[in-house]
Amino acid sequence: MKIHKIILSLFASILLGVFAQLQSASAQTMPPSPALPDCDRNCLNGIAENVLAALVAHDPKRVAWADSVKFTENNVPLPIGDGIWGTITGLGTYKLYVADEKSGEVGFFGQVLEPGFPSLMAMRLKVVHKKVSEAEMVVLRMINEPKGIVWPEPVLENKPVFTETVPAGKRRERERLISIANGYFDTLQLNDGTLFTEFARDCDRVENGTKTTHNSKVDFTSVGALGCEEQFRQGNYRYDDRLRARRFPLVDEDRGLVLAAAFIDHSGVLGEYTLTDGRVIKSPIRYPHSFYLLELFKIEDGKIRQIESVFVTVPYGMGSPWLP
Repeated sequence: MKIHKIILSLFASILLGVFAQLQSASAQTMPPSPALPDCDRNCLNGIAENVLAALVAHDPKRVAWADSVKFTENNVPLPIGDGIWGTITGLGTYKLYVADEKSGEVGFFGQVLEPGFPSLMAMRLKVVHKKVSEAEMVVLRMINEPKGIVWPEPVLENKPVFTETVPAGKRRERERLISIANGYFDTLQLNDGTLFTEFARDCDRVENGTKTTHNSKVDFTSVGALGCEEQFRQGNYRYDDRLRARRFPLVDEDRGLVLAAAFIDHSGVLGEYTLTDGRVIKSPIRYPHSFYLLELFKIEDGKIRQIESVFVTVPYGMGSPWLP
């Protein structure tokens, strides 16, 4: 009996040892729990608000900057404190914030005031350990509107759709949201009526403060009254030669938002083109130039619902300081 008990005791000890080793190996191979962001949406929005307040105060020292910082205005690298930092006199009432906790990016669309006129502005900030390492601003000074296109006066209205949480069943993962936004640029490039993305039936677009869908006051190529999909199915934007240097730095999966940056190149060569309904129209753009833009997409159930962009005219073929 003693021998039997000794054998059982040894066997139990062996089992306990094996179990302990298995537990240790499991602990080593289990993926670590995802780290909580050190700056959530409220934190990121607060940093954006602080940068805007520092702008108005003409005091960049109010901002917690990283050791290495890059700042651009209208795609031109500038020292912190130059450009809009010296001319801003205030902010308008329209303010739209968008944040990406995973990448530490925060965006802003709104209006800034400068001596003699208001300007529209889109801003992107990169935040690392609660310090700003990148600041990208697109400032549309209304005295420099694109030639060849007559825009109605901007109507800056808050859009609740951008802050609404997308129902769980209608969300898409980060890479899919980027693909849908990129498909919009593919559709816009050399637009011939082919769609490379999907649009909601009520999709609307606001460009430089002007609603350019379902708006008969927007008269270039007579498409303003149409919706997003109808405009593209007609092939109205054939004169957009290239959508290049595309970037998608900010994604909010919960709200279905993607902030993109890109250039639209216009060679100005195209004089006339035929829509898919057979109409022949004249191109509204007949000189070489590029648009540089920050553009925000709201995507729900795999379809684009709302678009907001601010873009400025830059030299034709201008490169991006944000790409290698």
